[in-house]
Amino acid sequence: MAVAVAIAVTLGTLQLSTTDSAGVQWIVTDVKGWRTPGIRAEYHSRQSDHGSWASPVYLEPMPLTISGLIAAPSTSARDAAIEQLIAADALTDTVLTVAETIPKQVTVRRSGEPLIELVGATGVKYSVLVTAADPRRYATVLQSQSTGLPSVTGGLTLPITLPITISTTSTGGGFTLSNAGTIATRPVFTLLGPAASPVITATRPDGTIFQLSYSQTLGAGDTLVIDTGAHSVMLNGSVSRRPFLSAQPSWPEILPSSSLAVRWTASAYDPAALLTGTCRSAWM
Repeated sequence: MAVAVAIAVTLGTLQLSTTDSAGVQWIVTDVKGWRTPGIRAEYHSRQSDHGSWASPVYLEPMPLTISGLIAAPSTSARDAAIEQLIAADALTDTVLTVAETIPKQVTVRRSGEPLIELVGATGVKYSVLVTAADPRRYATVLQSQSTGLPSVTGGLTLPITLPITISTTSTGGGFTLSNAGTIATRPVFTLLGPAASPVITATRPDGTIFQLSYSQTLGAGDTLVIDTGAHSVMLNGSVSRRPFLSAQPSWPEILPSSSLAVRWTASAYDPAALLTGTCRSAWM
């Protein structure tokens, strides 16, 4: 599907729909493939019956062709703009943003030869091919919620005088993440120690419960990042701790137009312990 010229497009840090400080005008004429990833599915014929048995359907990686024009005030400005474009069309992960009513982004890499055509003395017509390995289009706004371990205040103070009333109040330990999009999204949880044997419980509105249990102890200042999309568990940014995490009955995800209530506990309370959850709404 083509993206209208009026929509702003950014590839990495390069704005492709603007007039920059050098007087170069960048115009996007098309982003082919936006909103139209392919699908992966299998159908096996039923024996002695109509139809087929259908497998789950998954989205394929999404190739995108970005086409546009460059109008520069001089040949040197034109050549500099071409080099900026080639650098932005990177071989490594690069964020592509399309400023729709709800701005969305995908992470892409170069997947074809950049086509550069000189037009007149200072003009350029270009086309670059990139591919989003994850075809979901994510909100540019990152949701982030944090909470400490749940604590209890109140209770019984000695000495006492009969009759007695015992009241307690539990605070902290939970937050909610939401997905305004049209396809499920996967949250990332970050635990900051100290925390012994922390357990994260995620509950959907229908009561379905997911539990992430870490069997080890986090020391003061230790950081454990649990990426439910990548199925990875990293301690202090460099050491995998995946064997020590149990995800039951599976890794949690936030369904479209829904939410996830998140709570956590540990073997012992420490006011410095912190859980942070992040996610982006996702669209097909």
